[in-house]
Amino acid sequence: MLLLDGKIARDFGVAALRGRVRALGFIPKLAIVQIGALDRSRAYVGAKQRFAETIGVDVELVGLPSNIFTEDVLAELERLNADVSVNGIIVQLPPPVHINQRHVIEAIDPRKDVDGLTAKNLKLLLENERSGFVPATARGVLSLLSYYGITPEGRRVTVVGRSLLAGKTIALAFLNGNATVTICHKFTRNLSEITKTAEILIVATGHPRLIGKEHMSRGQIVVDVGISLSSGEKLAEELATPRLVGDVDFEGVRGIVDALSPVPGGVGPMTVRSLFENLLDATERQTRAP
Repeated sequence: MLLLDGKIARDFGVAALRGRVRALGFIPKLAIVQIGALDRSRAYVGAKQRFAETIGVDVELVGLPSNIFTEDVLAELERLNADVSVNGIIVQLPPPVHINQRHVIEAIDPRKDVDGLTAKNLKLLLENERSGFVPATARGVLSLLSYYGITPEGRRVTVVGRSLLAGKTIALAFLNGNATVTICHKFTRNLSEITKTAEILIVATGHPRLIGKEHMSRGQIVVDVGISLSSGEKLAEELATPRLVGDVDFEGVRGIVDALSPVPGGVGPMTVRSLFENLLDATERQTRAP
């Protein structure tokens, strides 16, 4: 079985990213808006800061109190939109429950929306228009497969999960790559019959070990996007903890499939790399703009 190791694939791309930074002639900047300071949120931000340092990019951490109002977050985003030294903006998700997440995301200038979650960038993804930004998780999945010489064109791809942050955008990215895509979710009947027909199976539900050997057939390529603690609690991103598990029963299926990504260490590292690829895309476009 081929292990789809995201750490190896991520590190392979570091030199190219450093080269793109040097070619700019200045240091690009990513602004991360963090609302509240939960330990988990700090860990997510820390991973991005460490990778930014590795490739020579600046990160401005905009820490906002957890009791802030949505209107005040919007005002801060307006400031960052107008700041020409800021090339990309992300809001660390999820925000506190009283914050209107959609209003906050829509307040980001689409030209700086390196998470690719504004309506404009999602529409560009839907239209397969390359002037937008592919969300980092979807880009990370495609880049991971590409590193191992796996292309989506002409393949039967099944995506289990339909969240906006993962399943839907991953499905669109594969469709844009000329794959034949099926989307499954919790209302799908006879799930195992459908997943067995896939050449490439992407699982992105956040339900630990949901997919086992009964869902697999020999020769499949499986990418596990789900991240949870062993207790069953769903996470937004990878954390440096030995208690992480994926949506796929890794040990149960490894003897059946041809290729499989681990959790942790599969899609997670590639998602971070893809975020900074989007940042450099944004910066290069901004320097070319009239």
